[in-house]
Amino acid sequence: MKMGNQSVISEFLLLGLPIEPELRDQFYALFLLVYVTTILGNLLIIVLIRLDSRLHTPMYLFLSNLSFSDLCFSSVTMPNLLQNMQSQVPSIPYAGCLTQMYFFLFFGDLESFLLVAMAYDRYVAICFPLHYTTIMSPKLCLSLVVLSWVLTTAHAMLHTLLMAKLSFCADNIIPHFFCDMSALLKLACSDTRINELVIFIMGGLILVIPFLLIVMSYARIVSSILRVPSARGIRKAFSTCGSHLSVVSLFYGTIIGLYLCPSDNNSTVKETVMAVMYTVVTPMLNPFIYSLRNRDIKGALGRVLTGKRALA
Repeated sequence: MKMGNQSVISEFLLLGLPIEPELRDQFYALFLLVYVTTILGNLLIIVLIRLDSRLHTPMYLFLSNLSFSDLCFSSVTMPNLLQNMQSQVPSIPYAGCLTQMYFFLFFGDLESFLLVAMAYDRYVAICFPLHYTTIMSPKLCLSLVVLSWVLTTAHAMLHTLLMAKLSFCADNIIPHFFCDMSALLKLACSDTRINELVIFIMGGLILVIPFLLIVMSYARIVSSILRVPSARGIRKAFSTCGSHLSVVSLFYGTIIGLYLCPSDNNSTVKETVMAVMYTVVTPMLNPFIYSLRNRDIKGALGRVLTGKRALA
């Protein structure tokens, strides 16, 4: 057995989704439709925000970055999944597997940070409406976006470099449809304690802390509304935060269901189904949530379609 930093295998085999062979073509068509819808939906959000100057606000700066993140997050796994569904040997090279893991972590983490920035934006808009423009200055908004990108780059690179130091031996079958970090650790034939410790520590920093910050933001929003309760204030808060709350529920709901509600029975199937939810379904639904529940986006779409767009 060859030890050290080099792997003795050149590729991994992805078992993919637990789909019956006779249903494979139908699911291929379904996932292809979902992927195309994801790409077009998120591109539409980005283009509308770029074209309509009325959407050049902090909230939509974050939303355009979120749409870009969703578009790329889906593209990390979906093309490979679609290719492997039509392949007799669904394999991925060793370097390609690490690259996929890096970008999966990068765009997944980026979404988490962007959701925090959007929650803070909603908190300032509702609790300090008169000082909103001053607080959410272009400099602060750009700093929040850049900080999100820098932190996610560092986090994804850390895990990728630690994974690259592990040795992989005879077993190269991944019971998943992409190179999931936990699945790769189970295949390693060298000590993974450092990797597991870093996952535990960084998992708290990257997922738990952002989630708590979002909860705190909405707790303060609710507290602010309850101080001066009115039907108009409640409607305004709901219309302002409804879309963001829906996206947060989708994103963190699947993660909590996967990692905080473990199941011994059919754990592999459960992990795969939950992974499909947050890598395939959620990026597709986000544009619909923001377009169907958001008057500004619907208004921008109407202006673009009727040739009355507001140019920057």
